[in-house]
Amino acid sequence: MNSASLITLLFMVCFFAIMLWIGLRARRHAGDIDGFVLGSRQVGPWLSAFAYGTSYFSAVIFVGYAGQFGWNFGLASTWIGLGNAFIGSLLAWLILGRRTRIMTQHLSSKTMPDFFGTRYESPKLRTAASLITFVFLIPYTASLYNGLSRLFAIAFPGVDYAVCVLLMAVLTGIYVILGGYMATAWNDFIQGIIMLFGIVAVIAAVLGDNGGLSLAMERLATGPTGGWQYASFLGADPIFLLFVVILTSLGTWGLPQMVGKFYAIKNEASIQKGTVISTLFAVVVAGGCYFLGGFGRLYDIDVRAEGFDAVVPRMLSSLPAVIIGIVIVLVLSASMSTLSSLVLTSASTMTLDLIAPHKKKPLRERGQLLIMRGFVVLFIAVSALIAIKQARSRSLFIAQMMGVSWGALAGAFLAPFLYGLYSKRATKLSAAVCFLWGVGLETVQLLISLGALSVRGPLLSFVFKNSIYSGVIAMVGGLILVPLVDLFARRFRPVHVEDMFSAYQEHRTVDITDNLGK
Repeated sequence: MNSASLITLLFMVCFFAIMLWIGLRARRHAGDIDGFVLGSRQVGPWLSAFAYGTSYFSAVIFVGYAGQFGWNFGLASTWIGLGNAFIGSLLAWLILGRRTRIMTQHLSSKTMPDFFGTRYESPKLRTAASLITFVFLIPYTASLYNGLSRLFAIAFPGVDYAVCVLLMAVLTGIYVILGGYMATAWNDFIQGIIMLFGIVAVIAAVLGDNGGLSLAMERLATGPTGGWQYASFLGADPIFLLFVVILTSLGTWGLPQMVGKFYAIKNEASIQKGTVISTLFAVVVAGGCYFLGGFGRLYDIDVRAEGFDAVVPRMLSSLPAVIIGIVIVLVLSASMSTLSSLVLTSASTMTLDLIAPHKKKPLRERGQLLIMRGFVVLFIAVSALIAIKQARSRSLFIAQMMGVSWGALAGAFLAPFLYGLYSKRATKLSAAVCFLWGVGLETVQLLISLGALSVRGPLLSFVFKNSIYSGVIAMVGGLILVPLVDLFARRFRPVHVEDMFSAYQEHRTVDITDNLGK
């Protein structure tokens, strides 16, 4: 065993030991459904902010997106990270945080499908939303393991990648099953700290390996695979860059595992603090990841033969053993935090929104918790098997399905959720139309990507250029479709909508005692 392998192994043992200890400590918070799914809505600002950030940024971003977009855009890819920080984090907390927390508590909603069913007074919407979540979160969950294989091979040459996947899946499953949301939140906090220090250390090491920031930028602008555009303000393809920023930033507003963090936060003071913490976290982690990827062209990489996932691992392969160990733990942290959030979201949605409402006899709380834990095991197992199969067979269907998952979920859910919080005019008809729009558009994108369908004409060719373009159009189109349909769908408005929105204007009377003489 070489020095990199030994150091990485020691880091991983310590990391996994802490994760399991937190899972055991958090068991007392997972005794009922509200505690298991939402931490009894008593999660403070630091835990909520780090849970949001670590669920946002995974190995997909650190290895896949940072490598791909860093290679395509150069240093301008840093705009993606800044967009994630100020649109995906800051604006999301400001616009969605308070209203989501108040409305979901008022409606007693624990999941996004539950919100749709109650807010729009439509059990069918609840069922449809839970099915969409189930179908598209599984491939999204499997994509979290992508990128780990190449990094794992650097530290442990000759060891099967499946070992890493299974180890990560089993340990994540254990602490989620034991402690539910609170175990996930505390682990996210620890993992977030690792990510903050890790990304700073890696950037410093890479820049030091290339003679410092100034020399690295000069080499990037004049190198054999570089050019001035890769060291410029807007990069080589500003239009494509804009679409990537919109998809990866605005898309979080419609993802169940992200919005769910606002359900659980403790109070309004926590929301205000969490907004600042989450934004700063995103600036460092997301901005740092994409900034790092922007220097990928300084290295001798054949992306056509090796793929974009080879960019970041190649950048790190020549670094000291300690840095490699930090990177492995960093990527594991990013992946496990997002994985735990996704499987908890999937399991709670399937149990509370699909199975429990359709049972002839009401399920007791203990029964629902048991089913939920069973689904945690199922989702983790299925996603791990898909990831292993994808790594070994390079299945085109799996890869493309992963690509459209984000666009389908955000395209279907973002607009109905946002308008559901702000507009009394939002109707179940417009929500249903948006569901069909988002899922339908991305299904067409999947068929085109697989070669099963072709489109003609400049407009359709632009829309379905790739899953990033179609994903953005699905989201923006939904924001236009919902109010447009609501203009002609007054009879579909919820009967009790006034009561729902009364939560935002609730007044309370308290007794006071005046001092005599004043």
